[in-house]
Amino acid sequence: MESTPQKLGLILKYFADFSEEQIQQFAVLEELYKEWNAKINVISRKDIDSIYLHHVLHSLSIAAIADFAPGTQVIDIGCGGGFPGVPLAIFFPKVKFHLVDSIAKKLKVVDAVCEGAGIKNISTQHTRAEEIKNRKFDYAISRAVAPLKELWKWSSPLLKKDHTKSPHGGLICLKGGDLAQEIYESGLRPKMMPIHKIFPEDYFEEKFILHVAK
Repeated sequence: MESTPQKLGLILKYFADFSEEQIQQFAVLEELYKEWNAKINVISRKDIDSIYLHHVLHSLSIAAIADFAPGTQVIDIGCGGGFPGVPLAIFFPKVKFHLVDSIAKKLKVVDAVCEGAGIKNISTQHTRAEEIKNRKFDYAISRAVAPLKELWKWSSPLLKKDHTKSPHGGLICLKGGDLAQEIYESGLRPKMMPIHKIFPEDYFEEKFILHVAK
């Protein structure tokens, strides 16, 4: 059986300075997701064996470009089984993450993973982002949920105008492929970073982080 550092080799290859608690939280994700994925399918069968590359490290590419200050409020729109929100919540234990999805059973998995890993800075809500009222966040994050135009329409009303905690604020999303048409149709000018430049692994070719500042 692989030791914890070996299981987390990919994560520790690019990040250091984790507490023992964070290392343990990352380490149990594979077992928890495999257990719950057998009951409620939130990760494709071919991806579950590569969870640290395809899901955890992919999510943490946001941490490589955005340093969320303690107290920052982040909403994960269409979180599915908890990506990118769950790995980022482990990475930023003093940041509040609110994970929303329109499919309740996916949030059941998120809640169970949080309980099993001892993640205390995540709240979940069964809703669509456009139905959330009277709440504001510093950042919205998302992974391959909808076209950029739609994501901005949903997230923009939820973003704070006061950027004391988040000087850049806005929407950060993970996307793949040729995005030229999608960006053009959005009418936005996002900053775009190839993930392969951050993590030079073959899997991240043609994958990008887009940041639209509020």
